[in-house]
Amino acid sequence: MEKENKKIASRGIPSEFSFYLPAYNSPELRKFEDDTETPTRNLWHLDEVVNFIFPKKYQQTYNEIALKFLELLVSRVEIEGKDISEFLKQNSISKATFYNRVFPKLRKFGLIKVRRETITALESKRKYRPMHVSLSKTFGNYINKIGESWLAMVDDARTRKR
Repeated sequence: MEKENKKIASRGIPSEFSFYLPAYNSPELRKFEDDTETPTRNLWHLDEVVNFIFPKKYQQTYNEIALKFLELLVSRVEIEGKDISEFLKQNSISKATFYNRVFPKLRKFGLIKVRRETITALESKRKYRPMHVSLSKTFGNYINKIGESWLAMVDDARTRKR
């Protein structure tokens, strides 16, 4: 007998993969282009960028945690696991919330990168792998690639129309 493939009803995109894009003319966003679709020269601040990953409107706690963590990382560029532990203690942040919700999404979206080194202790021969977390340009490159691809398609379509 053949088994029937049962489909689970979709409940939308899981939040761990979702990217928040408010309407381009939303009061949540500072103006980023003029009336002729030319980008303005102003840059968004860290809190405005974090709002795309963890929208304050829907995920305020995660937004606040991610913002504090990225502010720490921006000030130091690279931190170690022990620095993260200290950060969590100082800010009274749940390890479970940070390591299960905030940290993985920052990593998946390319805002941070994690490097581990394997060290073997001489006396006990035990291995341990300290974590090093640093800022990453991957998120910016990813978003730029999407934007540049779309701009090229629009320019191509407008050129063909003429």
